[in-house]
Formats: sequence, C-alpha cells, structure tokens
Amino acid sequence: MSPVSPAPFPAARMRRLRRTRALREMVQEQGLRPADLIWPLFIREGTGIEEPIPSLPGVNRLSLDRLEGAAEQALALGIPAICLFPYTDPALRTEGCEEAWNPENLTNRAIRALKARFPELMIMTDIALDPYNANGHDGLVVDGTILNDETVEALVKMGLAQAEAGADILGPSDMMDGRIGALRMSLESAGHPDVAILSYAAKFASAFYGPFRDAVGAAGRLVGDKATYQINPANAQEALACVARDLAEGADMVMVKPGMPYLDICRAAKARFNRPTFAYQVSGEYAMLMAAAQNGWLDGEKVMMESLLAFKRAGCDGVLSYFAPRVAAALNA
Repeated sequence: MSPVSPAPFPAARMRRLRRTRALREMVQEQGLRPADLIWPLFIREGTGIEEPIPSLPGVNRLSLDRLEGAAEQALALGIPAICLFPYTDPALRTEGCEEAWNPENLTNRAIRALKARFPELMIMTDIALDPYNANGHDGLVVDGTILNDETVEALVKMGLAQAEAGADILGPSDMMDGRIGALRMSLESAGHPDVAILSYAAKFASAFYGPFRDAVGAAGRLVGDKATYQINPANAQEALACVARDLAEGADMVMVKPGMPYLDICRAAKARFNRPTFAYQVSGEYAMLMAAAQNGWLDGEKVMMESLLAFKRAGCDGVLSYFAPRVAAALNA
C-alpha cells in the first residue's frame, strides 16, 4: 500500500506536532532502551587494573576483578549483554594461534567467573584469531596467504571452548567462508544447541578499526591488510549475499560492521531478511565523536544519543557501542 500524501498547506502543517515536547514524544517513531545495547569490554591479565586506551578516551582494559565491577554496572543499568575482547600476552601470540582455544585462556576464565557470579547477564564473545595471531590477522597465515578452511577448523575449536566455558552468544567476526555452518553443526554435536550465533555477516574492510587494534594489541603486528577476507566498502550486494549465506548456515542474528557509515546496509539487511539485526558502532566511530566532543566542536551527549537513534531508525534491533553505559545511564535518568 502506497503511503498517503499529506493534505496541502495549510490543512497540513507538519510543525503542529512539533510544538511541544509532549507532542514530539507522543509521535516519536523510534525509541532507544538500555535493553538495545551490548557493551564491548577489553580484558587483560593482572589484578586491580583499569588501563586507559589512549585512542579510545574513557575506555579501559580491565583485569578480571575489575571486569566483575563492570558486569555489575551493566546489570544495574539494564544492559543485557557484554562482549569480551582480550588483550593477549605477546608471548602467547603465535602463528598457530593455539591460545585461542585454550580452555584456560583469559577469555574463557572470564566467562566462567562472570557466569558464576552473574548468571543472568548474557556473555558474548569474539571469534577471530587476531588477538592470538603473531601476524595480526583474523585467520591463519602461510606465505602471506590467509587460509580459509584451516582457519575455520581453528575457529570451531575456539567457539567450542567458549561454549564450554558458558558463553551465551558467539560472535564470529573473522569473515572466513563457511565458518557459520561449521560452527553451528559443531555446537549441535557437542551438546550446545542453545548457544546463539551473532554473526558479523557484513564486516567491511574499513579504516575505522584502528583504535580497536590498539586495544587488543594487534595494530603493530598486522602485516598487509584484511581486504582478502573483509568486504569491499563499495559492495552493498555482496554484503547482503554474505548476510543471506550466514542466515542459511545457522546464524541466529547478524551484524553490520562498522555502523554509522553503513546504515544503508543495516536498513537493507533488515528489510530483506527481517531477522534480528545489529550494528557495531566501532572504535573509530566512537573515537571520532569523543575527539570532537572533547574539543568542544560537538555536544557530546547529544551526538551520542543521536548516533544510537540512527541505528534504530535504520532498522537495527540493537547496537554494540562503547557508549553503552553512558547511554543507559542517560536513559535511566
């Protein structure tokens, strides 16, 4: 059904419903709730550590004892899920990435500790090899080539170890072909049918990831770029084909990454597939807004909220954002 055209002026005055705050709120089309947020958190070894990340103002690497405080804060704010990203000891970063599926690695210990204390908090994990890779890539590298099938085997082992530790949601962010189907079948066979997969289905080869690579310690290790496995920023139809593939292979939810520069992909994915769709407001987006706010060029609180509403308007069911605790606190005020 075609939309009805408004009556001609002056019968239709669009400003009538903007006259007061109460009217504006009554006809507001989109809303934002703390339940729409996933809070990405960086973790590291040690005790009593809150280590600032210079390229991500206000974001810290947390030791596990401080991570528990952040988890408690998330629950108090109504944020339903956190996503863990490890800063791995450089001595444990190898070309074989064996630490990725070590049951006692930092991420898996964090999952067990959090689920024991906060069983109601959903724990999401990242599945990619870059935090463990001596080469800084999301996949295994041989003679400068990122291997697809061998990487998928490694990612499955990584995902199964996280599921065994108690993760609620696995987030494959590697962009290898076939990894969702392999992971889903392995989870079923291993007795983890209820573990959800939030696939980074449309992850672009973006320049907005720089501060994240600083945070996990991969920036100085990356040799070359990730263009052979992440999507060309010019390609919308390819991105939607990747979303379709991952859903067909068993993804429960899909992610678009980055977020703000790719709102068209968010809208198209939601409209075409009508499945739970998320976006990642990535480190570069956050750092850009924070830098402008800190310099007084933008109103930080307003652009923070406006940016999150943009994701909802584009059709997203939720957003991973470093702003999550600030946004939730503002919404609860």
